[in-house]
Amino acid sequence: MKAIWHNQVLAEAPTEELIRIEGNWYFPPHSLNRQFFKDSDHHTTCMWKGDCSYYDVTVEGATNEFGAWYYPKPKEGSIERVKKDFTHYVAFWNGIEVRE
Repeated sequence: MKAIWHNQVLAEAPTEELIRIEGNWYFPPHSLNRQFFKDSDHHTTCMWKGDCSYYDVTVEGATNEFGAWYYPKPKEGSIERVKKDFTHYVAFWNGIEVRE
């Protein structure tokens, strides 16, 4: 699977390494092309997954604010609910395409 924006591959990993949560594919941290990611000050909270952090994604001068998100420390019980440790796994939205 690949996460693509502005014709650049932001992340790539075999499907079996990804985790599917609530309809979103989460990529393992090692699969990210880090040059496109910058920590964001934006944070949200999911009532069952915990506090969520974001990355701004920048490709060729275009920035997708909060285009990627992850959980640095999932809420107690959430890993058991997902049945896999999704700590620091990254999901995408806001026009970033995830495809095979």
